[in-house]
Amino acid sequence: MNPDECSYNGILIPEKWPPKLSHHPEKPMPVPYLESPPECIPIDVGRQLFVDDFLIETTTMIRQFHQPEKSLSNPILFPETALEMDNGECPTACPFNDGVWYDPSDKLFKIWYHAGWFNSTAYAFSENGIDWHRPKLDVVPGTNAILPQRPGYRRDGACVWLDKETNIAEQRFKMFQYFRSPDYKPFEGGEIYTSSDGIHWGNPTKTSLLGDNSSFFYNPFRKKWVFSIRKTSLGVRARFYREHSDFNKCFQWDEDDPQLWAWSDKLDLPDPDIKETPELYDVNAVAYESIMIGLISIFRGPNNELAAETGTPKHNDLLLAYSRDGFHWDRHNRQPFIPSTKTPNTWDRAYIHASGGVCLIVEDKIYFYYGAFSGKSPKLQGNMVGSHEASNAMYAGGSTGLAILRRDGFASMNANKNIESLTTRPVMFKGSHLFINANTQHGEMKVEILNENNTPIQSYTAEDCVPISIDTTSQCIRWKNTDNLLPLIGSKLKFKFYVENGSLYSFWISKNKNGKSSGYVGAGGPDFTNSMDI
Repeated sequence: MNPDECSYNGILIPEKWPPKLSHHPEKPMPVPYLESPPECIPIDVGRQLFVDDFLIETTTMIRQFHQPEKSLSNPILFPETALEMDNGECPTACPFNDGVWYDPSDKLFKIWYHAGWFNSTAYAFSENGIDWHRPKLDVVPGTNAILPQRPGYRRDGACVWLDKETNIAEQRFKMFQYFRSPDYKPFEGGEIYTSSDGIHWGNPTKTSLLGDNSSFFYNPFRKKWVFSIRKTSLGVRARFYREHSDFNKCFQWDEDDPQLWAWSDKLDLPDPDIKETPELYDVNAVAYESIMIGLISIFRGPNNELAAETGTPKHNDLLLAYSRDGFHWDRHNRQPFIPSTKTPNTWDRAYIHASGGVCLIVEDKIYFYYGAFSGKSPKLQGNMVGSHEASNAMYAGGSTGLAILRRDGFASMNANKNIESLTTRPVMFKGSHLFINANTQHGEMKVEILNENNTPIQSYTAEDCVPISIDTTSQCIRWKNTDNLLPLIGSKLKFKFYVENGSLYSFWISKNKNGKSSGYVGAGGPDFTNSMDI
């Protein structure tokens, strides 16, 4: 028997993986590494975030979760071209998962999106992530479509991934597309494509059986491709899990191979106006710094029949989830991260969808691109049906939005005007400089380093620490006689943060004074040449 795998952060991954879960709709998913954290946590990979209690031994500080701000430029992409206007039935120009990435090879933001409901997949690019250009490509001449439409095939959900770790040029871009069949039989399956430029795609390969709005992602911590599979065997919308180290083998499986993974539970509250039991609609994920970030779409109704009868979009909100082993999700915060407005005549009324790649880092901000639907159609109202079975105003008016969050700003540990403290569990590291992301411009922060017995280490005491009174996403901590941790490398230590009137978002150990975290950077950004902050 092979020994259990010890992951980058000290969590043991058992030989039998993924674990088998039982469906308990009343119970949140268990998170074993929070119930029994490692005795000592390696912190060499990425910024260390306080989204849960994994890193915390004791604290008097209070955790606060944060929402991003929707851009004043929203919608940044909306139906304009003939392809997107869908003959006036269901205008759509937004990610339906699809993908938004920063490509360092030509220094461009790139979006793949749903153009015209159930019609095409299109491509656009941007120099700044706000203003988008639709190139005229040679795939479907005169348009920005990147896949020719086939008679009878109607695209549904999709996902695009920019694989910066592959050494095979023809597989740098990877795409999954779910298609409705000529006979409109749901839950048949999808197709996989690869590409060197994200525009010209090779011949498709069919996936095994899965449902619409399935997607995939890469877990670089374990070097695994993961398919987020929609199945209806439970009688409700839920997610099943399939992983493989080889992308070309990840999307083929036996019927019983995918394992139950994620579902909605009693903590997902119904919409008070609709009063239907919430369901988990889809899961998109990416590696951000030292954790996996999941954007989970929670469906709150109305059901498809009622939505079609009234011609109103379904109510989906995007919620955040966090994983440190790539399988178990901590969903302590159930407040919508990117919510529907639910207000008629607003562009983001409902049916919110994440984009593949989840988030990008732009300077000291995190960008989240998402699709949203207004339910406004030039030709269709109420229960009217257009040119195909799924052409109804409930799917009309799809546009692209941008929500912006402080870097590492998912959660902060806050202190009031009293001096509060936070002590980490025992940690180990190989780097030489301690950095923090904090807002103490109206207060002060000091850091002390303790040994395993909670005794302050000489030269690294709070009294020796140079106080920090600044709002910054990257600040090196210094003590009176030193600013490096070289004498402490390889030791089991604890960091104790003292904060007065301020917020602590993250800390990390950098290999040098440039503050690079050696963590993962989501879907990239202008400051990064690959998938990591190095």
